[in-house]
Amino acid sequence: MTGPSSDAERLEQLASAARQIRGAVARTVVGQEATIDAMLITLFARGHALLVGVPGLAKTLLVSSLAQALDLSFGRVQFTPDLLPADITGTDLLQEEVDEAGRTQRRMRFLPGPIFANLVLADEINRTPPKTQAALLQAMQERRVTVGSITHALPDPFQVFATRNPIEQEGTYQLPEAQLDRFLLEIHVGYPTEQEEREIARRTTSGASERVQPVLSIQQVRALGELIPRIPITDEAIHLAVRLARLSRPGEQGAPREVNEFLRFGAGPRGSQALVLAAKARAALRGEAAADLDDVREMLIPALRHRIVLGYRAEAEGVSELDLLQVIRKQAR
Repeated sequence: MTGPSSDAERLEQLASAARQIRGAVARTVVGQEATIDAMLITLFARGHALLVGVPGLAKTLLVSSLAQALDLSFGRVQFTPDLLPADITGTDLLQEEVDEAGRTQRRMRFLPGPIFANLVLADEINRTPPKTQAALLQAMQERRVTVGSITHALPDPFQVFATRNPIEQEGTYQLPEAQLDRFLLEIHVGYPTEQEEREIARRTTSGASERVQPVLSIQQVRALGELIPRIPITDEAIHLAVRLARLSRPGEQGAPREVNEFLRFGAGPRGSQALVLAAKARAALRGEAAADLDDVREMLIPALRHRIVLGYRAEAEGVSELDLLQVIRKQAR
């Protein structure tokens, strides 16, 4: 693809590229169209995503396949209870070097960790203690890491896709709210249909393997990512995004009764920001020149589900974040 010269051409290229990326990923991953769309929204919005699903749903394959389709470097960190922050960010090593005069000198050299990649898979992020999880906080917010007294810039783009198993509790840790708030979207990966599962069984036992071919260069990915903030959004859509976030806060004027009864905390300002940015990315990937109310409504659940905190009564009565967000969506109409 040649480089577009205007935002209109970039928008057209992005919509075309999205169709090609879906086709390329389909060579290795069966189904999961909605998951792939949400991941593309996150990628081009320059955000981070939390993938939630039981084992065996191709979450790792999805992330690595997208990295290949977008010509991005890929790093994987398997989170375990004994993982240390330096295992993620890297560490300073003392090395001996011999100069031209034959003298031995000792120098500190930084050895980058696996976080120094364009797309980083934080596999089973809730299996490591909060101290190690915190190693991602600066990286996800500032796109850089500080080791010792030196700050190192991360590659551009830099994005984290973390996975979490929702059913296994043994040996896991809660993700701190500050960590969760840095994810643009929480994407739930569901089971395949029966037809898709038959195709999965056929492909994965045939011995053949497919490789995803790049659809975009990394330079094009950067340029298209810069387009998303420039996508227009209607004033009504911004008002809706802010209202949805505010209605999730217990004690807020107009908040639904269920929010006051079952939630401890609602979404902060990052929630409304995430709604607006995700809505813009959704519209752009569909080739639409502006984001509107429908885009905001569609992004409500993935953008706010991980930003609200249930109270004890909700857990006792089996009320979920999804139940409450659906109530909020009805209230905001």
